Amino acid sequence: MDRTRDLRGAADADRCDGCAVAEVGRRRFLRDAAVMAAAALAAVSAAPVAAAALEPRFVKGLRLTDQTKSYPIPAADGVSIDDDQSVIIARWHGELFAFSLACPHQNTALRWESDDQEFRCPKHHSTYTPEGVFIEGRATRSMDRFAVSRDAGNVVVDLDRLYREDDDPDLWKAAFLKL
Repeated sequence: MDRTRDLRGAADADRCDGCAVAEVGRRRFLRDAAVMAAAALAAVSAAPVAAAALEPRFVKGLRLTDQTKSYPIPAADGVSIDDDQSVIIARWHGELFAFSLACPHQNTALRWESDDQEFRCPKHHSTYTPEGVFIEGRATRSMDRFAVSRDAGNVVVDLDRLYREDDDPDLWKAAFLKL
C-alpha cells in the first residue's frame, strides 16, 4: 500500500495543474493562438479585394461569327483586354461594358489605372470613368462602346456595332448589360 501511495503521490507531483509553469505555458499558448488568429483575420480582411480585382486581365474572345466574340463575364469588378480585337470588357458595380481599346481623341491604346479606378490615355492624358464616361483631357467625347448581349455566363460583343456618344447618344447609353 505504501508503494501505491508513493506512485499516486509521484503521479500527483508530476501533474502541473495549478503550478506556475503550467499557467505561464497555457497563457502563452492562448495569447499566441489569439495573436495568430487575429493576424490571419486581419490578413484576409485587409486584402485589397477590389483593387486586386481591378487589375487588367488579358483575354481572347471565342469567335461566334466573323464579327461577334464571346467572353466570360468577369466574376468581380475589373477589366479584361483582348488586344487582338482591341476590346476592353469592364465590369463595374453590377454593369458590364465593352469598349474600343482606342482613345476617341487619336486612337492611342487606353490603359486601365487600377489605383485611380479610371481609364487613361497615355498620349494626351484624357481620363474616363469605369463606365467609359469622359472626365477630362483632350478628348471631346466618352469612350466608344460596342453593342453587347448576354449568352448564359458570357457576354457577346458585336464588333460591327460600335457606338459613339456624340453620334448615337441613345444607343451609346443603352450599350451595357445589367448583371
